[in-house]
Amino acid sequence: MVENFTARITPFGLERNTFVYLPDDWQTSGKRYPVVYMFDGHNLFFDSTATFGTCWGLKEYMDAHPQAIIVAPECNHEGNARLEEYSPYDFRWQEFDIHGRGKAYLQWMVDELKPLIDAQYPTLPDREHTAIGGSSMGGLMSLYGVTAHNDVFRCAACLSPSVRFSFTEVKAGIRRAKLAPDTRVYLSWGECEAKNKHGMAQYTAKALEVNALLTEKGAVTYPYFQLGGKHCEADWQKQLPRCFKFLFGW
Repeated sequence: MVENFTARITPFGLERNTFVYLPDDWQTSGKRYPVVYMFDGHNLFFDSTATFGTCWGLKEYMDAHPQAIIVAPECNHEGNARLEEYSPYDFRWQEFDIHGRGKAYLQWMVDELKPLIDAQYPTLPDREHTAIGGSSMGGLMSLYGVTAHNDVFRCAACLSPSVRFSFTEVKAGIRRAKLAPDTRVYLSWGECEAKNKHGMAQYTAKALEVNALLTEKGAVTYPYFQLGGKHCEADWQKQLPRCFKFLFGW
């Protein structure tokens, strides 16, 4: 089942619709569950709420593997606000200067959203059972989250992460990170995400460099190049079995 509640993102002074996936028997099973915090909640569970009409199909996947709680606020849909909210760093995009607010957003997730979820639902609140995940800018935030807040998140699903916008800062952040040896990071990119072969080669090189830095820091990684993969929910959905099996074993 999927519930909704309104979360207040205190550092931004904004309220945000938040999706929570729960196993159907969560109130009677007597179990406590791992939690995966994700981004772009509107794109995960229902085609009716997805920005481009196709979601990840995450509800159906989780119904078949009712092993965790998924918590996923919507993004800010106004103008370039999503880019700012989901970037830990400042960068230039087209003619726009994007002022990243992602560090404050992640701090809010750690300091306010997670305690709220742990108080309201039967979670396993420790680091071993807490993960983070997303795609595109959400993938970038997941990479930042697992490295900058490795004391909170053990695993990260980073699908098509937008590392190219602030690659120097991304690399520096990983180099500064202190990662526990049980850290697991799924890192993917698709064959058809760039405009041409040159762009794809650049994207691949950056992804492999990120992967190398993570492994140097002691993380266990799963780099995945999706043949024919595009930058879209339909192709991220296809990766769910591979990604979740690697990260969680189910």
